[in-house]
Amino acid sequence: MQRISHLFLIVLLVFLSCSKRNDNTTFQDKWSVSPDRVWVGSDFWANRLQDWRITGGRLECVIADEKKPMRMVPWLTGRVKESNGSMTLRVKTGVLGKLDSLNSDAASGFLIGVGDSMDYRSSALIHHSRGAGSGLFVGIDTQGNLFIRDQENNDSLLAHTNISKKIGKEVELRLGIHSDGDTKNVLEISAFSNDGEEINHLRYESLSNADIAGNIALVSHPGTGENPASFWFRNLHISGSRLEQIPERNLGPIISAQYTLSKKILKLSVQMAPLGKEDNQNVTLQINTNGSWQSLKNEAINQSGYCALFQLENWDDSREIPYRIIYFQKFSDGTEQEFFRQGVIRKNPINKENIVVAAFTGNHNIGRLPNARWGVEYDEYDWQHGVFFPHADLVDRVKTHQPDLLFFSGDQVYEGGSPTAADYEHAALDYLYKWYLWCWTFRDLTENIPAVTIPDDHDVFHGNIWGAGGKATEKGFGAKAQDSGGYKMLPDFVNMVQRTQTSHLPEPFDSTPVKQGISVYYTDLNWGGVSFAVIEDRKFKSAPSVMLPEAHIVNGWVQNRTFDVKRESDVPQAKLLGDRQLHFLEKWAADWSNNTWMKAVLSQTIFANVATLPQEAVSDAVVPKLPVLEPGTYPPNDVPVSDFDSNGWPKSKRDAAVRIMRKAFAINIAGDQHLGSTIQYGIDDWGDAGFAICVPSVANFWPRRWFPMQEGKNREPGMPPYAGDFEDGFGNKISVHAVSNPYRSGKQPDFLHDLAPGYGIVKFNRRSREIVFENWPRWADPQKDKPYPGWPVKIKQQDNYGRNAVAMLPEIQVAGIDNPVFQVINETTNKIVYTIRVAGQTYQPKVFRKGKYAVVVGEPGTERIKRLEHLSAQRLDENEMIKVEFKQE
Repeated sequence: MQRISHLFLIVLLVFLSCSKRNDNTTFQDKWSVSPDRVWVGSDFWANRLQDWRITGGRLECVIADEKKPMRMVPWLTGRVKESNGSMTLRVKTGVLGKLDSLNSDAASGFLIGVGDSMDYRSSALIHHSRGAGSGLFVGIDTQGNLFIRDQENNDSLLAHTNISKKIGKEVELRLGIHSDGDTKNVLEISAFSNDGEEINHLRYESLSNADIAGNIALVSHPGTGENPASFWFRNLHISGSRLEQIPERNLGPIISAQYTLSKKILKLSVQMAPLGKEDNQNVTLQINTNGSWQSLKNEAINQSGYCALFQLENWDDSREIPYRIIYFQKFSDGTEQEFFRQGVIRKNPINKENIVVAAFTGNHNIGRLPNARWGVEYDEYDWQHGVFFPHADLVDRVKTHQPDLLFFSGDQVYEGGSPTAADYEHAALDYLYKWYLWCWTFRDLTENIPAVTIPDDHDVFHGNIWGAGGKATEKGFGAKAQDSGGYKMLPDFVNMVQRTQTSHLPEPFDSTPVKQGISVYYTDLNWGGVSFAVIEDRKFKSAPSVMLPEAHIVNGWVQNRTFDVKRESDVPQAKLLGDRQLHFLEKWAADWSNNTWMKAVLSQTIFANVATLPQEAVSDAVVPKLPVLEPGTYPPNDVPVSDFDSNGWPKSKRDAAVRIMRKAFAINIAGDQHLGSTIQYGIDDWGDAGFAICVPSVANFWPRRWFPMQEGKNREPGMPPYAGDFEDGFGNKISVHAVSNPYRSGKQPDFLHDLAPGYGIVKFNRRSREIVFENWPRWADPQKDKPYPGWPVKIKQQDNYGRNAVAMLPEIQVAGIDNPVFQVINETTNKIVYTIRVAGQTYQPKVFRKGKYAVVVGEPGTERIKRLEHLSAQRLDENEMIKVEFKQE
């Protein structure tokens, strides 16, 4: 009995101690044992990344600039609950640098009650501007006065002391909050000197539970005036019964991963936080085999961009394999902490009937509020409604489609105003600050689904870019530099961006760098039997202002109104994809090995200019000012434009690229234009080439539109006037099937949904060879709603060679091989006309001029190939048959 009583007592004590521990959550930072580095630790996020560092065991704000107020480091792994109870915050803080003559309102302290109604990742961005969601600033200024300021109500001063005291180089702030009745709270903050003497004390008794619920952040505020200050922090201690710790919300040191698996080669890139020289410089890849984890490989972290790349050949792509990335963070006290992120390497879907691609572009994180500039750096910003990051609604809806491949076509990062203005002085860290937001948003997708990610102009800190083979622009960062052609950022920066976004892609077709040593990534990927060509639209393209000086082109727009774009702009020396990529596409179009049955080209933008503006407009600078129309209305005087940033120019080089794609019966998937569309390319006639989809922006801020006042020709009954056959502003023939023009949506927030954001879905059917295009509104639930009006657009694979046949070759019937490949060759020119794998055993090739042809039939990459020569083109009404037999394997 005594033993039972003792046992009961022990259990009771354990239960009580556990209960007490749960009621009194405790957190302590690890800065004192961390090496010097930019990254502030896995429990925190830094606004901005370049504004903070760990040095000498403490957290330091390294920027003191009146124009950069309210630098913040939010605590990610915990929050204050909206409940009764108590909590205590303690931190030691001081001025970084000299104490003399600092702005009197420069201050350090805590931000509490931050963004409780927001996603914790959204509220982590709050800094710089006061406004809805930005909480209470509780701290000490350089005069030694304590204060409480309401950031949500015009930075109003709720309470303060008015006894200036010299505070020395270091003070300890102690903030305590405890319940006083059912809904009210008492807040007390004290400042203590280094020897433990209380310097100042402030008490405030009028806070509700809602006022203090939410996130917590540390604040370094420079103050107003000529002598801004910055502050350091150490020994942060957070405890109390009203705190909730959520360790799974940590971020870093492993930020995210991306991978591709093609032709049994796995390439997986790991994005790391900006680690220090004394940090562990390696990560480990493990896979789960029979329930246990097995280490496959260790890789070093590249200090330019902080990426590690794993490449494994002869990967077993017949089964799904769980993996994880492991990193051991070492501390100066001899301890270490294990971090990992886990995902799945999918099996190759070679037997899946539908291959589904989800495509994205234009990842803007911040809404442009009415009558405001871009970004969050104002006096005031509506944080509760203006932050689109982390796009959780869109990510969840994409998961519903169960995609097999992800395609991010560019502008994963916007250098200006998403969330903050471009910082060219600290460009690498500024890029990573914004790139990490993309990683944070999409990592649950990219760690579990193969992804093709390619940078566009904004990713490399350009508004527009004409890469001109990799040369450097004229000096500067504005439109004049861009117009000169090339890259305005240093080659190390460009290569870092490409490394972080594209290093997981299959090896380039030709890895020879372009000018300045800038790397290339154009390549092909085979997944589920769909062969994707990944190209670089911008890198080799000529600058129009250099090619056409008489046109007076500024930022891609002709200012000389007497210049005839259709007649005069297509100069022979101008390049688009460049000779290297055209050669690659020719090889790719002809290669149907590895069981390829469908082909698609992935590019940054489409090969046409699907946009209109009012007739009087001289550039697209008017786009953000154009009114968003009510459904059913139509502007009176829009005309197709000539935007030289589009792949509509140079026309002859556009035609050359589209001709090669046509040889492969390939579609084109792209983004960039901020306007969702599905069109069919035309070269010599409308509809004689392949189809393309331009997907909507994830969050649009440049709402282009397509409202030509001349109605489209050859429209299907019931189609809107903007559908049908057109010439774009460069004279390219296009057949418009669907466009997601911006209209009043009736959805909130309207400054998001009225600009027609969303994503694209493309489905390839193995059996029927049907291709389905869909552009989805961001607000739509795929389980019950529909795509944008006009979608889905459904075509057959062979519609991508829409050219009318002049003659037919004999019908060819194949035995011994299922679904053989047919390659048609003009024996006069010895050039390939096209290549295709058919669904079935019989095919009659069409040709476009009379003469003699060869047909190569069989299974590419094997010995089961036969060449039929000297086949005569027949009249369309003739029907000769040739039988080809292969031995059964």
